[in-house]
Amino acid sequence: MKIAILSRSPEAYSTKRLVEAGKLRGHEILVIDHLKCVLVIEQGRPHIYYKDEEVKDVDAVIPRIGASVTFYGAAVVRQFEMMKIFTAVESQALVRSRDKLRCLQLLAKSGIGIPKSAFVSTPKHVEHVIDLVGGAPVVIKLLEGTQGIGVILAETKNSAKSVVEAFLDVEVDIMVQEFIKEAGGQDVRAFVVDGQVVGAMKRTGAKGDFRSNLHRGGTAEIVKLTPAEKKMAIRAAKLLGLGVAGVDMLPTNKGLVVNEVNSSPGLEGIEKATGVDIAGKIIEYVERNEVGNE
Repeated sequence: MKIAILSRSPEAYSTKRLVEAGKLRGHEILVIDHLKCVLVIEQGRPHIYYKDEEVKDVDAVIPRIGASVTFYGAAVVRQFEMMKIFTAVESQALVRSRDKLRCLQLLAKSGIGIPKSAFVSTPKHVEHVIDLVGGAPVVIKLLEGTQGIGVILAETKNSAKSVVEAFLDVEVDIMVQEFIKEAGGQDVRAFVVDGQVVGAMKRTGAKGDFRSNLHRGGTAEIVKLTPAEKKMAIRAAKLLGLGVAGVDMLPTNKGLVVNEVNSSPGLEGIEKATGVDIAGKIIEYVERNEVGNE
């Protein structure tokens, strides 16, 4: 097979591991910077150019699309789909998961536990919104933040009000969430590939930081999920239509709740914590679903 990995960072751990795993299984691997792709929309023949050459004979695509370039990245993935090429993460699922508000709405509607959240567009309702999610402290999130960036813990009602009003004043979309104190700066990430949990880790935030992201200095260790927790992670990924997903869950007094679903989860933390060849699992998923095998 000829597999294209859409990545702007060929030296990134996740990209290098996917290249390594693909080659180990005898595949030809291309790394394509999706921002350097030219999409040609032509009647009956959608095609893509990369570095002035037409992309041909690709059997499958593994998208690694950063949050800051979701729009263009999703357009590139969609173009491959129009060319009838299998993509490990579908374009619509990518867009759906990146919209944090829509993601939580879908999860909540389907009965999956989430932190109590509120969305507001005017400063007039800020105090009421803070009360609706349980009062201070509250977590304030940018709807387009990633890796813990744009996530703020407001300890008091006044500070929460000031932060929310500041964001709304510059027309930045934010969400206000209940602060789950019992999580203690920890969360659980379940890595789902093709409807199965292939690895899970518990992440602990750096000292004094309520965020557990490894990019923010957190640490990770392997964790064993209960059957119910695995089912929750699998359901969350399926609801968003994601064949590959990192499902982040927070421990509460009532069990785990889903905090976020990541459509381009990093491989380094999960592979080092679990010892599982996650990159190989993704390549196997592509092998099972490549259009020519249908």
